[in-house]
Amino acid sequence: MPSVSWCRKMAVSLHHRWILLAQLIAVCSFPAASIAQQPLTPQLPAPPPMRFVSRDERSQLSVAKDLKARLRVTIELAEVHLTRAEEFTTQKKFDQASEELGRYLGLIDDARMVLAALIRDKDSTRDLNRRFDIALRAQVPRLAVIRRTTPATYAAHIKSAADFARDTRTQALESFYGQSVLRDDDDNKKKPDPNKDSSGVPKRP
Repeated sequence: MPSVSWCRKMAVSLHHRWILLAQLIAVCSFPAASIAQQPLTPQLPAPPPMRFVSRDERSQLSVAKDLKARLRVTIELAEVHLTRAEEFTTQKKFDQASEELGRYLGLIDDARMVLAALIRDKDSTRDLNRRFDIALRAQVPRLAVIRRTTPATYAAHIKSAADFARDTRTQALESFYGQSVLRDDDDNKKKPDPNKDSSGVPKRP
């Protein structure tokens, strides 16, 4: 039968072991608690998409036989990149989607500058702007959909892209309708009312 002194020694030994175990648990849990209490570093916004037209695409544009063909190729290439941006966004590959968006914007910007350099009151220019408007009218809502499904770090750039496409469409509309309105006004000024004299007073019967 164990003696009383031996039992006391065992009790003291177990007590020391429990104290040591408690200290070890406290030391191990301290780093995790301190890490949990540290504020999270705010995530930096993604860089804006770089607008550019690739060498291959620029070659396709340069060999177009006329401005109408060039605009058609531009719209087709831009459509390809916008569709890819949509697909990458669905797959949550936002960096790739941003790259495709930059290539889309590069083509839209190229067409915008080409059309802006033309004589606005020509029928051919108005027809090109009408075609450009039709294409952009369908693309702007798709950019809005991409923005709604994109994280905040990328969404601001999607909004800027949509604003740019919308502004470009406004420019095309102004070129198309603005000159038409001015032309109608000029025609009305050139055609005097046969029932009035030169001062605008109605003629007597």
